[in-house]
Amino acid sequence: MSEPAAPPRPRNLFVVIGAVLIAMVLAMLDNLILSTAMPSIVSDLGGLDHLSWVVTAYMLATAVSTPVWGKVGDMYGHKGTFMTAIVVFLIGSALAGTSRDMTQLIAFRALQGLGGGGLMVGAMAIVSSLVSPREQGRFQGMMSAVMGVTMIGGPLAGGAITDHLGWRWCFYVNLPLGVLALVMIGLVLRLPKVRSTARIDIAGVVTLATAITSVVLVTTWGGNEYGWTSPTILGLGTLAVAAGALFVLAERRAAEPLLPLGLFRTANFSLVTLIGFVLGFAMIGGTTFLPLFQQSVQGASATNAGLLGLPMSLGMILVNAVVGPLVTRTGRYKAVIVAGGALVGLGLALLSTMDVGTSTVTTGVYMAVLGVGMGCLMQTTMLVTFQSVEQKDMGVGASTATLSRTIGGSIGVAIVGTAFAGQVRDVMAARGFGKLTEGSAQLDEDGLGRLPQAMRDAYEHAVAAGTHQAFLLAAGAGLVAFLAAWFVREVPLRDTAAVAAAPDPESEPAKAPA
Repeated sequence: MSEPAAPPRPRNLFVVIGAVLIAMVLAMLDNLILSTAMPSIVSDLGGLDHLSWVVTAYMLATAVSTPVWGKVGDMYGHKGTFMTAIVVFLIGSALAGTSRDMTQLIAFRALQGLGGGGLMVGAMAIVSSLVSPREQGRFQGMMSAVMGVTMIGGPLAGGAITDHLGWRWCFYVNLPLGVLALVMIGLVLRLPKVRSTARIDIAGVVTLATAITSVVLVTTWGGNEYGWTSPTILGLGTLAVAAGALFVLAERRAAEPLLPLGLFRTANFSLVTLIGFVLGFAMIGGTTFLPLFQQSVQGASATNAGLLGLPMSLGMILVNAVVGPLVTRTGRYKAVIVAGGALVGLGLALLSTMDVGTSTVTTGVYMAVLGVGMGCLMQTTMLVTFQSVEQKDMGVGASTATLSRTIGGSIGVAIVGTAFAGQVRDVMAARGFGKLTEGSAQLDEDGLGRLPQAMRDAYEHAVAAGTHQAFLLAAGAGLVAFLAAWFVREVPLRDTAAVAAAPDPESEPAKAPA
């Protein structure tokens, strides 16, 4: 039996894709821009003790809302849900820019995060609705390029905006971009109308939100605000486990579950979700500990450390320029996922060998290997996710993939960060400088220059040892991704976009299954 003919490509497809990419930029750019504005924010608003919550509030709200946006999109339509998420994000951005104290900023960042949770999910669900899995490879290079440029340009743009316009414009800059995306989507995007008669799975929302919140707080507070064996951390850990168990029970009974557990019966869906979790865990090394090593050991300034991240970002961009069309042409993707797992593990293992004598060129080569591996995995695993779910679960598939990477990164921060800090502390103590704790590891270039030579040498060796430990653990996670990739089953990619089989957008609303 022959394959059905591929549907004609929508005339305005690239306009829609452009709007989707703008939304992806908003989702990724916010924290990257804000990172360089933090000193100015503290200087203006005060509240240094609560500074970490500016990031935590956004991350927590994003993680909690991600699965909800995905499911609501499946039940009521991705276009309206996506546009609502953009509006919420823009309202949060506008209010955050008007903040008069740290409490207001944290609250508005949480509102911004609630909208941010729907940006990436909605973007991926819309693309999967318009473009067949067979053709999605064509857009991988474009999405990877946006991610890479955003990772490079975000901190640089944040510094320029803060210096010339003030930190409030780090939020206001979202407004014109978001309005442009809204107008483009509102005018040109046409998707079938969906109106579900089922109720939102409130029990699933509450239990999953409780579990996610507990996990994020454990990984944020553990070893920093509270000791790992403190009643607060142990209590949150217990709450996470209990809420997770209740979530499973709730999903088994729900008429329209927030996360249909039956999806995990598909081996490929479970495997790429695991790989996404591991990828989030492993990526934390590249984004957190590499800049610290480059500044503390290799003597790079903050700006130069950002520029030294180019090999990793370029590796991601270039490999997708090749891999995307290759997958589209051949329909084969397992080899790409296996190679990605191998290269991520290899890149992290190579980075774990760095010491005080490692040159920036050598570090750049290792970063490029890691970037190529990440490029092989990031979009290809997403393609397999959408290939493994039905059209009615596209939003759930996107939110599950996004959430798995978020939780993986959050847990990676806790585990890898604890190992790094412990190693720094042990090496400094062994060299007779135990009073210089890991908290002092935030020394900038001037601060390092003021240290006595013996103490600075000890500190450089301590950071190198901590970096070795961090990347060694991350390499172990990369090995898990490599092993999981071997079990991915190569299913022929569909040649039709999901939206093609759906009713005409002007027809009667479709009823969701009971």
